[in-house]
Amino acid sequence: MPGGSGNVDKRLTTATTYKEAFTMADHAQTLFICYPRCSTCAKARAWLDGHGVDYVERDIKTDNPTYEELKRWWQLSGLPVKRFFNTSGMSYRRLEADQRPDALGDDEALHLLATDGMLVKRPILVDDGQVLVGFRMSDWEGHLNAQPHKN
Repeated sequence: MPGGSGNVDKRLTTATTYKEAFTMADHAQTLFICYPRCSTCAKARAWLDGHGVDYVERDIKTDNPTYEELKRWWQLSGLPVKRFFNTSGMSYRRLEADQRPDALGDDEALHLLATDGMLVKRPILVDDGQVLVGFRMSDWEGHLNAQPHKN
């Protein structure tokens, strides 16, 4: 579902999934992956809107990231795969000890994340080959200042 500061390509309003929207949009478009009921995601969305960043919004629950996407984002982020887990969520809490990131190899962990969007830490910002996981305002400000996103 499109979001952002109102300058989103009008074709995106008819896209039914992120994958369709991404195909239709300029590949330089910022991707904001979130869960609409998450208060941290709401803060991040407000921050993006307040800074005039155009983005495509993707609901992590209804359009779960694929293994391939997660692997690429993990590689771009430079973070340990463990940071991609939403450790405070109910889906994570239901995992047995042998299913948690410390007990899995990176590839196994990414495959597990691809099974349930609610296991994935959010929000995720994918932009210009950089991936930010979670909302740390200082990280997002540093990224915005380094990139030409403002209208």
